[in-house]
Amino acid sequence: MSFVPHTPADRQAMLDAVGVRSIEELFEPIDPAIRFPKLNLPPRLSEPEVSREVARLAAKNLNASTATTFLGAGNYNHYVPATVHQILFRGEFYTAYTPYQPEVAQGTLQVIYEFQTMVAALTGMEVANASMYDGATALAEGALLAVSIPRKRTKIVVTGTLHPHYRSVLRTYTHGLATEVVELPLPTDTLRATPDMLDGYLDETTACVVVQSPNFFGRIEDIAGFAEKAHAVGARLVVSTYPIALGLLKSPGELGADIVTAEGQSLGNAQSFGGPVVGLLACKQELVRQMPGRLVGVTEDSEGKRGFVLALQTREQHIRREKATSNICTNQGLNALAATVYMASLGPGGLRQVALLCYHKAHYLAERIAALPGWSVVGEGPFFNEFAVRAPRDPKEINRALVQDGIIGGYPLGEVDERLSDMMLVATTELNTRESIDAFVASLERLS
Repeated sequence: MSFVPHTPADRQAMLDAVGVRSIEELFEPIDPAIRFPKLNLPPRLSEPEVSREVARLAAKNLNASTATTFLGAGNYNHYVPATVHQILFRGEFYTAYTPYQPEVAQGTLQVIYEFQTMVAALTGMEVANASMYDGATALAEGALLAVSIPRKRTKIVVTGTLHPHYRSVLRTYTHGLATEVVELPLPTDTLRATPDMLDGYLDETTACVVVQSPNFFGRIEDIAGFAEKAHAVGARLVVSTYPIALGLLKSPGELGADIVTAEGQSLGNAQSFGGPVVGLLACKQELVRQMPGRLVGVTEDSEGKRGFVLALQTREQHIRREKATSNICTNQGLNALAATVYMASLGPGGLRQVALLCYHKAHYLAERIAALPGWSVVGEGPFFNEFAVRAPRDPKEINRALVQDGIIGGYPLGEVDERLSDMMLVATTELNTRESIDAFVASLERLS
């Protein structure tokens, strides 16, 4: 069948309207030498032939569905229940447009409202928005949210253990603004920040302190201690976290955070070679008018029935653009839906079970690696499902060799800091079996 919707009569009518005799005549202003270049393309293929060729090319990729992976660094291989895709791919959601007309978008709006409710409960905050682009932009928006409050505070203090990509995005977001970003040094020995590291950096111009827990290196930070330090000078605490870990750990809100952000990929979204993903942003009620992005609220119609609408639509990013606190006015709707179905499917008990599996598998792996000659676990303090190890060889070489065993190794930390060039960041999830962990350790021992 033809995929061109226009009939010959349609095309002739358009040519007549523009005053030319043929489509070729439209291209006459282009140099004949380059007007219709010869393309060195292979012969055309049938659909089954294309399918086989694409499958052959895809088989060259080593991915989490065909290999065992211990790679995390902000994007994790968690199991996605079948219920997620069953609902995600329904036409009402999969093809839905932005819900500006509540009378025809109640299903989409209710999903976003449920998403917000669960994110707020998970993070221990009072309000959450309809999602951000990813964890990095959520963190940057969270920091700017603290700066946007009308108080003459423009300094953002960032711990050295925040994800390096998040720090980079924050620098990009603040470039050209009257905002100072102060990045604390990386503690290369402990790979964990402590509240006393803030001494000498906080003053009356500090808008917020930014900390990640579990941090980029997997270590769990003292959120309560950072909150106390920040609040002592009138600053707010912004925490970037890992949603699965909150199934086991106290929420940042319980520990004193004012703004909580996260990468929501682990909640029902596949790794997908890095995206698309979904950012989470939640905060205290007092900050809701400065919160970037969409916000769905619940109300009653003229008949007293419950209904859902986009709330606080007079916020600057929608109307008063010159006063905008953010240029974000959308959300990752489909990815947020996946997170909503995932959290609803597992519930608090299921999320805790997944978190416990991640925690225990990581600690079993850490014990096994620490027992290998030439290997050691690096860092201090508790960790969740990820940790750094010092290797006897270049981690990049080890990873290349692991591929031959069908294993995706950890993240080479030399990519972050050359002082960490002999270290690798390894992670486990509930999908790493004891057998796969033992096989990984055996390969590391052989490659030592």
